[in-house]
Formats: sequence, C-alpha cells, structure tokens
Amino acid sequence: MASIIFTAKDIFDQDFKREVRGYSKSEVDEFLDDIIKDYETYAALVKELREENRRLKEELAAKPVEKAPVQPTQPVQSTQATQSTVESFSQMTSATNFDILKRLNRLEKEVFGKQILDRE
Repeated sequence: MASIIFTAKDIFDQDFKREVRGYSKSEVDEFLDDIIKDYETYAALVKELREENRRLKEELAAKPVEKAPVQPTQPVQSTQATQSTVESFSQMTSATNFDILKRLNRLEKEVFGKQILDRE
C-alpha cells in the first residue's frame, strides 16, 4: 500500500522559487489552501474508516461461528414417474422434429422445384 508523502502542514509550509515570469502568488496560495482543506478532509475520513474497520473486525471476532443449517434433500421421484416424463418429452421432441422436416421438405420443393422447372 502506498504511503502518504505530504501532510497538510507540509503543503502549507512549501515555498516555491520566485521567477520573473512565474505564476501569480495569490492564485497559487488560494489553490494550495483548497488542497490543504481537501487533504485534511481525506485524512479525517481515512481515520474514521480505519476506526470503523477495527471495530467491525473486533465485533466479528467476538461473534460465535454459526453453522449453516442442513437442508433435507428432496425425495427421489419414483422410476415410473421419471419414465413417463421421459416418454412424454420424447414424444414432444419427435413431433417437433417431424413438423420441422415437413416444413423443410415444402421449402425445398418451392425453391428447388422452381429452379429445376426453369432449367428445362
């Protein structure tokens, strides 16, 4: 984790070299004042969150471990019920496949039947 390099006091005490064509000292000072305020706010927020984190860890450590209740398994369906379900699904699938084949056959007759008649 990266450490914090500057404190609000470090920013406040920072001096810059003065140049002939430098930045406006008042603008730089105002900007640094805003940065210091934000920095102090962030520092307070980090302190608050660390305290909350510590408190929650202590609370969690003090809490006894609860095991999840075991749920009863569902009874296995009878083989006869399972067999009838498989058969009904099989019938539905074969009916659907038959319908698809009929439609495909009609489509082929329409498309390719006309092409064969056009060539003759």
